[in-house]
Amino acid sequence: MDGSNHSADQAFVLGLDGVPWSLLQGWITEGELPNLTRLIEEGAAGPLESTTPATTALAWPSIATGARPDKHGIYGFRKITPSYTPQMYTSHDRQQPALWDVLSPAVVGNVPMTYPAQPIDGKLVSGMMTPEIDDQFSSPPELGRELLDRVPEYEIGLDWSEYVGREEELLSDLSALVEKRRELLRLLMETEDWRLFFFVFTAPDRLQHLVWDEAVLLEHYRQLDDVVGEVIDYVERLDATLYVVSDHGFGPLSKFVAANRVFETEGLLSRQEGTGTQSLLSRFGVSRDRIISVLSKAGISGESIVNTVPERLLRVVGRQFPGDDVLFDVDYSETEVFTYDHGRLYINDESRFVDGCVAPEDRQAVKAEVKDALEGITDPQTGAAPVTVRDGDDLFPTDPHSPDLIVETAPEYESTGRLSQDPFVSPGEKTASHRSEGIMIAWGPNVKAGGSPIDASVYDIAPTLLHGVGEPVPASTDGRVLTEIFEPASPAAETVPTSVTYEGNETAEVAGEDFEDVEDRLTGLGYLE
Repeated sequence: MDGSNHSADQAFVLGLDGVPWSLLQGWITEGELPNLTRLIEEGAAGPLESTTPATTALAWPSIATGARPDKHGIYGFRKITPSYTPQMYTSHDRQQPALWDVLSPAVVGNVPMTYPAQPIDGKLVSGMMTPEIDDQFSSPPELGRELLDRVPEYEIGLDWSEYVGREEELLSDLSALVEKRRELLRLLMETEDWRLFFFVFTAPDRLQHLVWDEAVLLEHYRQLDDVVGEVIDYVERLDATLYVVSDHGFGPLSKFVAANRVFETEGLLSRQEGTGTQSLLSRFGVSRDRIISVLSKAGISGESIVNTVPERLLRVVGRQFPGDDVLFDVDYSETEVFTYDHGRLYINDESRFVDGCVAPEDRQAVKAEVKDALEGITDPQTGAAPVTVRDGDDLFPTDPHSPDLIVETAPEYESTGRLSQDPFVSPGEKTASHRSEGIMIAWGPNVKAGGSPIDASVYDIAPTLLHGVGEPVPASTDGRVLTEIFEPASPAAETVPTSVTYEGNETAEVAGEDFEDVEDRLTGLGYLE
């Protein structure tokens, strides 16, 4: 774009979930994606470091707030209570102001972790982790009804794991999903009176978990590139600044690392002794996983089961069937540490958990033992030591209730919380997974053509965007303003002069009953790890 000095006061964030810089770079060089190529040539672009761990649920709130998880309050898709009960994170858990709370009016579409849709000055349609399309799906509620009138078969997302062996069908359904999402984008773009527009496509992540074939992926990215072209036209007409970002990258996956198995071997974790019913069922080869597999082949997904069977019954049944789930199959009274949900490790501190068996004064010693145990395992096939353990006190210093430790794995490995017989297990049909390096592209009136952000992270997006539209940066921000991406003569290239304090999420203590019911059902049979 024209690099002359403008006072651009509108910013558009286009999120592409799971897009890796290395993959995009190759296709740009080959001229496969003309609209993204234009943005990179005329704007500033480079890799974007994700959160630790690099997951959707942590990264999008971090992008939206510019704050670490210990400040914004969301560590994953689910949190664990003192009684070891999982609960879904919702928008009510976010403790820091998001960009749409600071810049108004705002338009927000399909951003993960925004259900239930909280009232904002503008329009909001919630995204990933929305349990159903209801009156809490949008703000105002009539916006959701307008969307359904226009796109009667609108969907929140799809489960890639249900398409194993049906990859062609996944490609077709995913393409249709993108087009439905695009209709939402077009509906929201009918509004031009906004200062912030924040919209996310999660489809790349869904596809890449099951299919890691560049020829196949390129066809999907071409569809996304076409969307980017439509957004460019819209943004250019308004003389706004466009940010294209991904929450994390992606890459091939070879093995799961089962930390809980390591803990069991080291005497740090004990399995629950099977009941008489469990022993009998196990003898006949009956398990939760096998039941879910059989039902899946009959066209009944595990999610369908947990969304229709009463929650109390699910919990009773879940404890009777043998399995390898950390919720049902661990004896917490004899367990010092356990992995829960994407590499989060918890010391079973007696001051934190109802069946805790580690005294608070012994917590640091157990952490050191855990770190030595995990970092000492080696892959018997390669000899590699793929695990690094990060201390939660260092990563999340302001929250005493954060995860105690975080497992980081080398490329092609991923942490799993499942119990298993070996520390290294096959990922099954999951062919690829998250990497830390995503993308950032900035393009607009004050953005320097050919510029590159320096060591950019997801925490830098919010402060950079706010500074670029002439707004002060919240004092709670952990990121920095990427002044190097702006034209030297523009106001946006100046250092950050002020910071402000905003109120947090006033409704953080409240959660909708309907969502609580859904989250209980989703954990019923241990279907979610």
